[in-house]
Amino acid sequence: MTTRAARPTPQPFVKGHGAGNDFIILPDPDDRLSLSAQDVVRLCDRRTGLGADGILRAVRCATHLEASTMADSADWFMDYRNADGTLGQMCGNGIRVLARYLVDAGHCPPGILTLATRAGIRSVHISHRTATFDGPVTVDMGQPLLPGPTGLTVTASGRSWPALHVDMGNPHAVAFVDDLTQPGDLTSPPLVTPTTAYPHGVTVEFVVRHSADHLALRVHERGVGETRACGTGACAAVAALHAGSPTGTYTVAMPGGQLRIAALTDGSMKLTGPATIVACGAVYL
Repeated sequence: MTTRAARPTPQPFVKGHGAGNDFIILPDPDDRLSLSAQDVVRLCDRRTGLGADGILRAVRCATHLEASTMADSADWFMDYRNADGTLGQMCGNGIRVLARYLVDAGHCPPGILTLATRAGIRSVHISHRTATFDGPVTVDMGQPLLPGPTGLTVTASGRSWPALHVDMGNPHAVAFVDDLTQPGDLTSPPLVTPTTAYPHGVTVEFVVRHSADHLALRVHERGVGETRACGTGACAAVAALHAGSPTGTYTVAMPGGQLRIAALTDGSMKLTGPATIVACGAVYL
């Protein structure tokens, strides 16, 4: 007689998005889940999986080897994976969605949350949720850096533009264009030259300046493709607009919605935008 192998225990998940930039949250407080790059790719597939731009594994810092050095400052670590299975350092929309989950699930009270990422500690402000309104979430994004390389060029759809490198904890190449249709369909990564500038890939923003404090952009994210919004990309665009020293409040419009960037006099930025939980369930890995 043959015995059938027991089906694996399903893994709980939560699905959420920030301005259309969507994520699968995998609660794993004790760091027991072994998540391969292949698991990530399968889960993020929009036809054969759950569909998402990336995965956020919610892990307590004290239980995670990589995050344990930050356990004195933060309780929770955002283990962010891009849709292609690669590790991500920072995600401005993702950290707001993670904060929304942690509050909704009762792991953290509303107010100021201190969360750990591969780009360091980030402070998130989230208000009390009501039955009908999620409310905006604000995250301290730190200070943008423009350390080079210089002389960058971005090419898409047969056209080229000069670009500026901005470091938001992850790398960005920001190009200003006349019209957001100029880069074409962005089904493949734009070419960034010199090709040696980003050996591990780069997120590319195509930005239109509508006024002194209003920008619009499209983004091709490293490890994902074109997404409907990008929080670090919105901050990078504002930083590039003023060569790294902006002040004031800016509205950045993207296909999935608007984000608000407050550029402070100390050089740091605060990112404010929606964070919505849309589903929960369980999935077989």
